[in-house]
Amino acid sequence: MKRKSEQKITFDSLRGAPVLRELVAKAHAHRQAEEQVLASLPPALVAGTRFVSCLDGELTLSAESAGKASQIRFRQHEIMEKLRENELFRFVWKLKVKVAPPRFNEKPPAKKIPLSKENARLLKEEAGHTKDQKLREVLEKLASHVRD
Repeated sequence: MKRKSEQKITFDSLRGAPVLRELVAKAHAHRQAEEQVLASLPPALVAGTRFVSCLDGELTLSAESAGKASQIRFRQHEIMEKLRENELFRFVWKLKVKVAPPRFNEKPPAKKIPLSKENARLLKEEAGHTKDQKLREVLEKLASHVRD
């Protein structure tokens, strides 16, 4: 069995795998094309925009929201003019923008807001008017969590 350090894939080990080497080369070319496309976009539109493809003079981008996609479409002539300065995109004549929202949104952890003195007073007052003993105890316990 191979050691873990020998199992790692390096670019030197790709010599025997032409398909994998070809995929890495395509990924590298795609990344370079994406860098050129993003450099031609206005700075406000770069975040959340990705280069998808450029086939037969048709450039396809993806935006994270419909609003951003509309802004790209509105400024498409300006963007294509800048892109045509690059040799790779010299024959771009059409711009398509697809909306591809992010897969997930990381929600920040909920912040616990401490109980104000006024709310604690109201809870105690309500506990005094409650006939149920267990509910009264719970309300009084909640009222004791007041911030200082």
